[in-house]
Amino acid sequence: MMPALLLPAALAGLAALAIPVLLHLLRRTRETRVDFAALRWLGARQRPRRRVVLRERALLAARLLLVALVVLFLARPALVEPPAAGAWVAVAPGVDPAAARDAVGAAGSDAEWHWLAPGFPPLAEGAPAAGPTASLLRELDARLAADAALAVVVPEVVDGADGARPALRRVVDWHVLPGASGVERTEVAPPRLVARVEDPADPRLRVLGAVATAWDADADAPEAAATTEPPADDDAVLVWLRGDAPGADIAAWVERGGTLLQVSAGDDEAGADAAVAWRDAEGAALAEIGSRGRGRVVRILHPIEPAALPALLEPDFPERLRDLLQPPAAPRLAGAAGLAPVHAPDAGLASLRADAPHSLQPWLALLVGLVLVLERLLASAARRWRPA
Repeated sequence: MMPALLLPAALAGLAALAIPVLLHLLRRTRETRVDFAALRWLGARQRPRRRVVLRERALLAARLLLVALVVLFLARPALVEPPAAGAWVAVAPGVDPAAARDAVGAAGSDAEWHWLAPGFPPLAEGAPAAGPTASLLRELDARLAADAALAVVVPEVVDGADGARPALRRVVDWHVLPGASGVERTEVAPPRLVARVEDPADPRLRVLGAVATAWDADADAPEAAATTEPPADDDAVLVWLRGDAPGADIAAWVERGGTLLQVSAGDDEAGADAAVAWRDAEGAALAEIGSRGRGRVVRILHPIEPAALPALLEPDFPERLRDLLQPPAAPRLAGAAGLAPVHAPDAGLASLRADAPHSLQPWLALLVGLVLVLERLLASAARRWRPA
């Protein structure tokens, strides 16, 4: 641990140390001049030169110490862990540690070996869960000393890509070995459709049934009812096939986080409060999406029939519709070769510490209080012994 100031700019307040000194110089004891009759006829003598005399030096020292301690308190003193020095080798989960040592070779003989995972545990421990690789690289670059060498061993496919190659302050010895990130991916279940229709024999229900089957071969036909109430399941997608507009109950359900799919009865223009999310090859708007509270309203601008909506016959229509109703998660897997860090000496801020800094402000506040009590005692004693 080493002492440091988290806000060193506050030390500019040390200029306030001049205030107690000036007050002590300007404050003088009042003197009353008394003329004696026997001294009236004595000749005037040259007055002695005045010298700067600091009275009550103990009180002045206490006040100077008090000001200095307050300024130091504002500078936020703390004990921090120094940045890690020496060579480091970070191995991403999904890589065999023995293969990593062979890849690094002699360069890693004197290095510290850690997992490229949250907390950077030692390699001797079991393989931890994989984390966001790009973010971990930036964090590790900030934790290490500026002159510390870093080698990274990653699998061919890594998790945690964020759209840009990490810019680090040091040149990284980048090794790519066979393997993949150990992150487990779970498939998101396709949306479940619940329709509100006026006629249970509406032919558009057959189209929605075919779409649901394309999403999941074991999916049931969409639930259809001639009611205007929202579905009991908040995770379902409500398909509005009725001729009237949805009521207040439906609007409240959407604002709570529901998804409403409205199908137009004729060619409609995109609304001013929604964004066009699907266009055909000629650029004509096919669907729009608008937000309502925490929910979404997806609106198909043409009737669901091949003559009005030719995209209905395209083989990717079910997937395009699913992307509207259930946007896919942003891709985070990437090839390790394309994620190699870029050397940017000026990237990032000052080095971070391995642990959170231990603030010394509570102890300093206690010391300020004790010095303040001492200053008050010295000030009252000075007034008590000052001649009237």
